[in-house]
Amino acid sequence: MRRTRLIVGLAAALVGWSDVASTQEAPPPPTVTLNETPPSGAAATAPPADDERESIEADISTRSVAVTSNFTGTEIIVFGAVHNSRQETPDAGLYDVVVVVEGDKAPVVARRKTNVGGIWINTESVRFHDLPSYYAIASTKPLARVASARTLAQLGVGFDYVLMTPRRASAMLTDDELANYKHAVVRLKEEDNLYVKEDYGVSFIGRGLFRTSIILPANVPVGPLHARLYLFRDGLLLSQYSAQVRLEREGLERWLYVFATKYPASYGVFTVVLALAAGLIAAVGFRRAR
Repeated sequence: MRRTRLIVGLAAALVGWSDVASTQEAPPPPTVTLNETPPSGAAATAPPADDERESIEADISTRSVAVTSNFTGTEIIVFGAVHNSRQETPDAGLYDVVVVVEGDKAPVVARRKTNVGGIWINTESVRFHDLPSYYAIASTKPLARVASARTLAQLGVGFDYVLMTPRRASAMLTDDELANYKHAVVRLKEEDNLYVKEDYGVSFIGRGLFRTSIILPANVPVGPLHARLYLFRDGLLLSQYSAQVRLEREGLERWLYVFATKYPASYGVFTVVLALAAGLIAAVGFRRAR
């Protein structure tokens, strides 16, 4: 009887132990870290790099122009290329190029004449400062079709957007009168061939190559000329470039200019003595001829 009870007790103990063991949580499965590399087809498209965007570079046929006593004007060639050009042919018209060549800035006085008692005399005047002494524009097409008026005004491209600030504002002049003075200055500069505009002066000779010619008249002020080039596409400015040309006096004219500017008193005495000597020589020559 005791042996039977002992066997039953051991069996119950074993069953209880198995129940306790079955209630314990199984250990968690090992974690596996996956590479987070997306498939090749799901990669996002990166923006174009700086070296893939359109840019412009240019040069001038000559960087120095000699101005002598027999200078009658000259012509300079501005040429360049559009890097990473996307137009298929030169006539595609995908890009617009604007070339601006301007001289040093100098003050200009605009005077207005009025008929007073049958005589035309200067009655009013406006003095502008920092006005380009020479201004030439060449473009692939008219500026109004190249970019907006706001963009042209910000860049200072075009006769209407040349910076012309009166040195002393006059309360007697209205905005319309001041605009008339500005238009008169531009008109007089155009008559002297100092302000030139060529709407179709720039032409493409390749997918990215372009050229234009700028005429420098005989009365162009001597000094540095600054060339600015702009590249547009659909009215947006893509790139710009700048270069410089120097107009320098040479020969006898340079010597006289340096003498007159550095030694004005000596130059005055020299011219008086030279005039007296020329007069005496002419008088002696005429006497001997008689």
